[in-house]
Amino acid sequence: MSDPAEKSHEVANPEMPLVHAVNVMKSFHDNQVLKGIDMDVHKGQVICLLGPSGSGKTTFLRCINQLETIDGGRIWVDGELMGYKDRDGTLYRLDNKAIAAQRREIGMVFQRFNLFPHKTTLENIMEAPMQVKGEKKAQARERANALLARVGLLDKPYAYPSQLSGGQQQRVAIARAMAMSPKLMLFDEPTSALDPELVGEVLAVMRELAKEGTTMIVVTHEMSFAREVADRVVFMDGGVVVEQGDPKSVIDNPQHPRTKSFLHRIEAKPQAVEHVPESLEEAILAEQRLQELPEEHYLQGDE
Repeated sequence: MSDPAEKSHEVANPEMPLVHAVNVMKSFHDNQVLKGIDMDVHKGQVICLLGPSGSGKTTFLRCINQLETIDGGRIWVDGELMGYKDRDGTLYRLDNKAIAAQRREIGMVFQRFNLFPHKTTLENIMEAPMQVKGEKKAQARERANALLARVGLLDKPYAYPSQLSGGQQQRVAIARAMAMSPKLMLFDEPTSALDPELVGEVLAVMRELAKEGTTMIVVTHEMSFAREVADRVVFMDGGVVVEQGDPKSVIDNPQHPRTKSFLHRIEAKPQAVEHVPESLEEAILAEQRLQELPEEHYLQGDE
């Protein structure tokens, strides 16, 4: 914050949503990226953030888990003020250790998988619970194996990232984030770095997490996921929330000209998947069918 002794006019209470953001602002030098974002996310909800590049979507995610320091406003996660301590109405910045303790309650999956290249899939998932939470190795291994099964990779515990496809690496990244039993999962365009045929398997895992009641905020350009899985869609542009509501009303019947323009551009581009697979098994079968198509199928698409 510009003034660490700024007065807090709003106090968290037990009835707050899981995520409660009020007037969140963030600038990088002279560029104001967030211009007063208000957002509530309730437990078990899936919120999709849509918008053009530079609209502030990723910055907002990074502010939630304190990878970026906000310049104004407040963010609470599960009733806890993020990054600051309120003492008699005055805010003081938490130290790095306290911020790290808050951050461990939030899982984040990035565009690039950020796996440790020198560690196996099992070791990547075990690392944080052992190093951060102090879990015993046997306990961490048991949970890591369960998570590998959950993302369909139980047969690859000793594979290194370089031996996995992009989709498999991203599934490991999801399992690694879930290993900390987070209250909240943040996804920053988790399929944008994947080949189109691998997108379905990652979206299928995310759909299954949503069915299990995982609270998720997802930055995505995958309209099928936003339409089929999200409880609410938020369209951002220029650092503000332009339009929000249930997916059908925002995606199929946008009201604001900026939302209409963005969706028109997105719909003009081919989507990786027209329908989010109901299960990982369905997604993998679809990939296998694509791989079995003759080469002429792809050549025809290039004509």
